[in-house]
Amino acid sequence: MKRLWLLLAQTVTVLLAAYFVVATLKPQWLGRLGALQGSTGTISILEAPEPPAGTIAAPGSLNGAVRKAAPAVVSINTSARHPLNGDPWFRFFFGERGEQQQSGLGSGVIMSPEGYVLTNNHVVEGADEIEVVLQDARRATAKVIGTDPESDLAVLKIDLDKLPVMVLGNSDQLQVGDQVLAIGNPFGVGQTVTSGIVSALGRNQLGINTFENFIQTDAAINPGNSGGALTDIGGHLMGINTAIYSRSGGSMGIGFAIPVSTAKQVMESIVRHGQVVRGWIGVEPGELTPELAQTFGVQARQGVIVTGVLNGGPAAQAGIRPGDVITQVGGQPVRTPSELLTRIAALTPGQPVDFALQRRGEQAQASVTPAQRPQPRRQPVR
Repeated sequence: MKRLWLLLAQTVTVLLAAYFVVATLKPQWLGRLGALQGSTGTISILEAPEPPAGTIAAPGSLNGAVRKAAPAVVSINTSARHPLNGDPWFRFFFGERGEQQQSGLGSGVIMSPEGYVLTNNHVVEGADEIEVVLQDARRATAKVIGTDPESDLAVLKIDLDKLPVMVLGNSDQLQVGDQVLAIGNPFGVGQTVTSGIVSALGRNQLGINTFENFIQTDAAINPGNSGGALTDIGGHLMGINTAIYSRSGGSMGIGFAIPVSTAKQVMESIVRHGQVVRGWIGVEPGELTPELAQTFGVQARQGVIVTGVLNGGPAAQAGIRPGDVITQVGGQPVRTPSELLTRIAALTPGQPVDFALQRRGEQAQASVTPAQRPQPRRQPVR
């Protein structure tokens, strides 16, 4: 009996010693053994911890800017009835074409908790019905508060609660090379985000709008992005995407956005007055070329030459004549006709402003009281 107890004790001692040796030198063997023995049970797996809420997922990610800005970018669906659909002769010859014959897609930006949405005029122009679709899938019929074809902007209003609102940035501080995001609804596929840089600033004379001061970007902008947001990497609104340069109809890396500084002024004027109130003095400006300078006997090298003055207009009443070169408006220099147009448009009608001139080599001053710029005539429907 004693021999059996002695053999059992020795066996247990050897097994314990072997266990401690394996646990010390080859602990993974014990893990495999446990996995095999417990194959019908649960298996513990180590996973990376979830990042805290509100943190950027990875270095260099722009997810934070997207989460901040994207909820305030909406899709805009428009529909228009055929202009002759109610004509009985049209119905007789062509039949019933249906109520909604034309449709369009675009984007917009929620600018205030009251439901004001900023978009492009060409997105909603001629539309009979406008539907705004939020990122959270809510939908609302929009009312047009006012439009401004000269800057290609329009203000809509929707009635929904708890609206996400875009945070405005300072587009005047943008620099070439700054990283930006374009958020919109290209081709109607749903909200899409693209990234790029600011390629150029102050683009004008493109023949797109009357007032042009575009931000140029290589962020992919396609049809349907019009009216969407151009933001910085902080998610702040820098511009309203408006147009692309393209030979194929798709993005070629040259897109244009209206700076938020301009868009904000237009929106505030439309909300307050129902239209954009701009200054006007009644002159025809021209670029100061050597030929024009020689024709009018001008010695100035910088400024905008006046090639025509409207009789009885504000400029004529202030004594401005053809051949004068306008060098400053309200103390701010002007170098190109588009810059002069922008400076004059920003003036308040009825408030006198000093103009600095050069007239045949002599310095001159003129106090001009701008009038309100006439509204452009609407093009007839064709």
